[in-house]
Amino acid sequence: MNNLLSTKDMSAKTAFEILDTARELARITDGPNKKLPTLRGRTIVNLFFEDSTRTRLSFEAAAKRLSADVINFSAKGSSVSKGESLKDTAQTIEAMGIDAVVLRHSSSGAAQRLAESGWIKAKVVNAGDGTHEHPTQALLDAYTIRSHFPDHDRDFSGLHVGIVGDILHSRVARSNAYLLSSLGAKVTMVAPSTLIPTGVDQWPAELSYNLDSVIGDLDAVMMLRVQSERMSDSYFPSEREYAHDYGLSENRLNQMKENAIVMHPGPMNRGLEISAAAADSKRSVILEQVANGVVVRMAVLYMLLGGVPIAGGSEIV
Repeated sequence: MNNLLSTKDMSAKTAFEILDTARELARITDGPNKKLPTLRGRTIVNLFFEDSTRTRLSFEAAAKRLSADVINFSAKGSSVSKGESLKDTAQTIEAMGIDAVVLRHSSSGAAQRLAESGWIKAKVVNAGDGTHEHPTQALLDAYTIRSHFPDHDRDFSGLHVGIVGDILHSRVARSNAYLLSSLGAKVTMVAPSTLIPTGVDQWPAELSYNLDSVIGDLDAVMMLRVQSERMSDSYFPSEREYAHDYGLSENRLNQMKENAIVMHPGPMNRGLEISAAAADSKRSVILEQVANGVVVRMAVLYMLLGGVPIAGGSEIV
């Protein structure tokens, strides 16, 4: 891989190579010594123009477990607040001698712009760009689903994943739609009409406006956070009505298949898109998603910075 910008054009072969590498890294580091010397001498910058906890810490942990040096950059308190452009910021960091940039930015397409501009030579990983994509989140979600459905280890055909809620503002929804469908899964988007983006009919997913009509058919229910910070208008009458129509309540939890799982990219709005009963239930794999994010991002960084896909049982040096 040269960069990781999107899941839209990612082949199933590449995706499974990343997932296989992550699984092998998880096996190797499943013990007291979680650190590998693989990326010793490499420098990775977390270049975050938006607030983040899970993604930034996950990338930092992933890089450090591979023995890379990590520089964390936040737009707050930096020259960005004085008007410095993405180009100038990136080139300043490039001059320090870096090997990869993990970029989160509020503008859709920012990661691709950085990767294709010629401003820097470092590899670029998209850690979320506007409402566009979040490819490593989709990969960790696929990794989590795969671990719970071992009969679908090489093919997600027959699995039905529902992505529910604020599709309009969600980069997670788009990345998952493309990746999961590429792996063979059936994907259904569930949301009120006001939270459906233009062009969703071109995504490789079905569309439903009624959660109760599909909840019993789903193998994985992925609840999305209502992103009120991106909402300048009223997209639904009230939080109470939204929770009633589209929240994962205890009653809906009981309607799910026996082995179906509950997912959420975090952070959660408990009581809005997901109830405490659902978030804390035995079906919930939300904390597993967080843990899996580290090994998946280790795999991405490893493969970007010169490593080859790891065959099962092989060792990393």
